[in-house]
Amino acid sequence: MKKYIIVACVISLFGCSDGKPKEQSEINYPETRKDTTVIDDYFGVKVADPYRWLEDDNAPETEAWVKAQNKLTYDYLGNIPQREAIKTRLAEVWNYEKQSTPWKKGKYIFFYKNDGVQNQSVLYYKDTATTEAKILINPNEFSEDGTTSLGGLSISSDAKYGAYMVSKAGSDWKEIYVLNIETGEKLDDHIEWVKFSGMNWQDDGFYYARYDAPKKGDEFSASNLNHKVYYHKLGTQQVDDRLIMENPERPNWNFGLSTSDDGAFEFLWISESTSGYQLAFRKKGTEEFTYIDTTFTHEFSVIDNVGDLLYVTTNVDAPKNRLVRIDVNNPSPENWEEIIPETESVLRSVSVCGNKFVAQYLIDVSTQLIVFDKDGNSLGEVKLPGIGITKSFNSSSKSNQAFYSFENYTTPSSTYEFNVSTMESTLYWIPKIDFNSDDYQCDKVFCESKDGTKIPMFTTYKKGMKMDGNNPAFLYGYGGFNISKTPTFSVENTVFLENGGIYCVASIRGGGEYGEAWHKAGTKLQKQNVFDDFIAAAEYLIAEKYTNSDKLAVHGRSNGGLLIGAVMTQRPELFQVCLPKVGVLDMLRYHQFTIGRAWSVDYGLSENEEEFKYLYGYSPLHNVKAVDYPATMVQTGDHDDRVVPAHSFKFAATLQEQNTSGNPMLIRVDVNAGHGSGKPVSMQIDEFGDTWAFVFHHLGMEIKTNKKK
Repeated sequence: MKKYIIVACVISLFGCSDGKPKEQSEINYPETRKDTTVIDDYFGVKVADPYRWLEDDNAPETEAWVKAQNKLTYDYLGNIPQREAIKTRLAEVWNYEKQSTPWKKGKYIFFYKNDGVQNQSVLYYKDTATTEAKILINPNEFSEDGTTSLGGLSISSDAKYGAYMVSKAGSDWKEIYVLNIETGEKLDDHIEWVKFSGMNWQDDGFYYARYDAPKKGDEFSASNLNHKVYYHKLGTQQVDDRLIMENPERPNWNFGLSTSDDGAFEFLWISESTSGYQLAFRKKGTEEFTYIDTTFTHEFSVIDNVGDLLYVTTNVDAPKNRLVRIDVNNPSPENWEEIIPETESVLRSVSVCGNKFVAQYLIDVSTQLIVFDKDGNSLGEVKLPGIGITKSFNSSSKSNQAFYSFENYTTPSSTYEFNVSTMESTLYWIPKIDFNSDDYQCDKVFCESKDGTKIPMFTTYKKGMKMDGNNPAFLYGYGGFNISKTPTFSVENTVFLENGGIYCVASIRGGGEYGEAWHKAGTKLQKQNVFDDFIAAAEYLIAEKYTNSDKLAVHGRSNGGLLIGAVMTQRPELFQVCLPKVGVLDMLRYHQFTIGRAWSVDYGLSENEEEFKYLYGYSPLHNVKAVDYPATMVQTGDHDDRVVPAHSFKFAATLQEQNTSGNPMLIRVDVNAGHGSGKPVSMQIDEFGDTWAFVFHHLGMEIKTNKKK
């Protein structure tokens, strides 16, 4: 129920004798045409945009520029001695079996499994009365190169049918197909132009949301407007789908329609940004919706219903969330009954297990699970294996059994089976990986930001490491959209840890680690707090002798790419390597592409004078100056229709024009790749192999074999 030519250089970028990179003055960047006539007027401020032509991702000139930039980058990377050894080691450690947290539906248990380095994980199912698992959907058969992925799944209430989404080249655009689970037959049903949608079953069909088909050539960049909800009946054509909801007067609104587990209720969700919803409900068979909230200022998650009583988590009058009981016959807020009150810790989610609730809290960026009865009485804590995170807790009201995952920065995800009656957990599945987890430790420290706010940071490194200020360190951050960066295991980081690196994650403001106040403190006219927090984390690592500026690499993706773009233009001397990936880098025009306008709740808009001045003050693209910048590799995907690649294109071109240091300003553009979702394992190994090669080279690191004995 819960709801992104002209080849100017043919000579080698490296000297023939020592394999070291030449200075930037000897790197011949591809010529980038500069159009000085493109100037915008923002409230009397003239802003030049000389590389706007790179926004046209379909233009032959842009395509030629990308090819030339990629040739330059891959030539550079190809001459780094550690590169192939890094990729070989990544492939070795990546090659272990991975399983998702199982979930039950009808008589089946479903789970995803990857045998090791399969490009896409495979969906399995098994009868709960047997132990034999069978393949239900194998996305590796969708395309030869592995770039077509499974982008969503919904099993019907009787587990007879599975509706699934397919994404090509990492795009947010999806196509829906339907499978008969009992026979394995793929039905004729086919739905196109689906985006930002779930699939929610009701009777012999399901609800979904989509846009009208875009104009040819605009698929990956045009604004996404006029979202609509439809009902699709099995065995019919898309053209016959019944329109449920649209609002032409509010083209930026997005819609979703979900159903209760018992099918008695349908819930309408309306959003205009990345946080805050309108929520309405109606009983099955009725036409009119009753609205619970119409303000877009609060968030809700419908957990369960018992008759006409809805159990809903919300941040209404509770910035760190609470669980309330709403009588549909008296749904006004003054009639809500509080079941689980707000506490000092963030309530991330509530799951129904049998006739009880399992609440997942975030305490200093780590998970705590508490069980409650339906009246909100605490029944005790679920004992977890240690400090870490439970990414999934899969349960239902029909069973006392649940499955949950557990992981942290040094431990890959394992699965546990939980019995809510006995409050006991048992190990269900554990991976076998070629990485010595016991050789590493993870510390949680707090650094002080510019305004005195304490910022939590996790540091992971080899036990016994000497903190003499000379260790290579890699600092990651995000800081936006109420998203919490929690202690999760990433196989790609193992090669850095094995070779003496310190991997660090700063839980900066803008995220959801400490509730809505923490989030809001890093938005709009307070966005600089995010950058100050990250800078403070970097300065802490240097002051406490973890590393020094010549040994420090920083990385972020998407909103985190904005973070890196901002801090490297504000404090370029603080870092040795900067890696902005699929970043939002043009803060004056981000809202003019795809779903960008929805981000204004965090960023603000250049259409408003006060917000324009603030955005212009930190926008990475507009704050590149003729100064010395760290070694930089911008990364994006040519099919990124979340954060369009134009951000990265224009930023890289400006860096190449302005940088006065001897460091390279490169851009790596993945072909047939999007914002990151669904990227095949082979491309991930290449991507992270190139990233670490760039980092190792510029931090002066060597690679050695460190296989598990």
